[in-house]
Amino acid sequence: MTGYETALVVVAACFIGFALVVALVVPRSRPSFPGNRLGLFLAICGIFFVSQITAVLVLAEKGEADESVHETTGGESTPPPETQPGEPAQGDPVAGKQVFVGTAGCSGCHTLSDAGATGQVGPDLDTVKPSYDKVVLQVTNGGGGMPPFKGTLTAEQIDDVAAYVSSVTQG
Repeated sequence: MTGYETALVVVAACFIGFALVVALVVPRSRPSFPGNRLGLFLAICGIFFVSQITAVLVLAEKGEADESVHETTGGESTPPPETQPGEPAQGDPVAGKQVFVGTAGCSGCHTLSDAGATGQVGPDLDTVKPSYDKVVLQVTNGGGGMPPFKGTLTAEQIDDVAAYVSSVTQG
């Protein structure tokens, strides 16, 4: 459990404990509660409420950041090594075009002018201009609504489609 999650649990436990005591214990010993201390009671309730909402929002932001990293890496702890600038991409772009328009059906979701693809579900690859490594990572692991293709395509087909997409969008 992270520090944010621990803080959320502590604040929630205090809030719940306070609510139970105020609702079940205090009225038996002090039937006129809160009486002339209504302002103090409301201030304490407000502090607990603001604390709880703040803890939830901070944890939600932290969770979204972790989720986007997880989707980008496909759950891997380290991304695959990137090719060095100037180093040619692996794969055959000609074979990759066949994978893009046929085998994998990428053209059904993505726009890519070189392939005559006008899909509207996934990103417009002409605009995104992904690198070879980014295409390999995304096609292999999926993420952001795209399914992983590591069980559907061979490593060679993934390299080919990455070489194709990166060559026609980078140049």
